[in-house]
Amino acid sequence: MRLDGVGIFVEDMSQMIRFYRDVLGFEIKEGEDSNHVYLIKDGTLFMLYGRKDFEKMTSKKYAYIKGFNGHFELALYVDTFEEVDEAYKKTLALGAQSVLEPTTEPWGQRTCYIADPEGNLIEIGSFNKPFNR
Repeated sequence: MRLDGVGIFVEDMSQMIRFYRDVLGFEIKEGEDSNHVYLIKDGTLFMLYGRKDFEKMTSKKYAYIKGFNGHFELALYVDTFEEVDEAYKKTLALGAQSVLEPTTEPWGQRTCYIADPEGNLIEIGSFNKPFNR
């Protein structure tokens, strides 16, 4: 098996589509009225599923946390410390919620956290050099 993508279950699909497209720059092919959306960012597949649609498909009810949640984070990388600060300011100006202002950590990473409209955590970080897998 290989990792194909990451998905989250959303309550307000059109709001989440606008956030990931307009604030974070994910490529989205579906319209805001879709109930299942594929987003592409740097060649990685990211999916949004309508909560009610998934419950209907699986014939099960699920519990969802309201507000900020720490079940997972999405990590986005930029090449420089300055880009962390710029991305943080830009995303806040476009409607992201602040969780942690840019901070340089003891392990040498500059990082900050924002949240999407449904409270999912997104890290923007850098080790002050281009990304190298």
